[in-house]
Amino acid sequence: MRALLDEQLPRPLGQELHGHEVRTVQQQGWAGISNGALLRLAAAAGFEVMITADRNLQFQQSVTGLSLGIMVLVTPSTKLTDLLLLVPAILDALTRVQPGQIQLVGRGSDRDRT
Repeated sequence: MRALLDEQLPRPLGQELHGHEVRTVQQQGWAGISNGALLRLAAAAGFEVMITADRNLQFQQSVTGLSLGIMVLVTPSTKLTDLLLLVPAILDALTRVQPGQIQLVGRGSDRDRT
């Protein structure tokens, strides 16, 4: 799966997502771009999922009709030590995320949103 890590997530997280092609917003040269424009750019560039810790994104952006899915990490912080605990759940969710779907991953996040 081709995944894009949002800019608030540490780059080393991508190295833990074995079997997936992971790029960061910064690597793409898209730092500072608003969420709506970022989602459109990511979809146009062929990303299949965007991984973020921005819990507000699910309320601010409509993802219906997008050609990529959104994974929102529910975690106490964006420190790598906290995020590493989610790696097994992230890898599992990557097998299930669908285009136009928001999937929450982490504590109390056993639901999908569209």
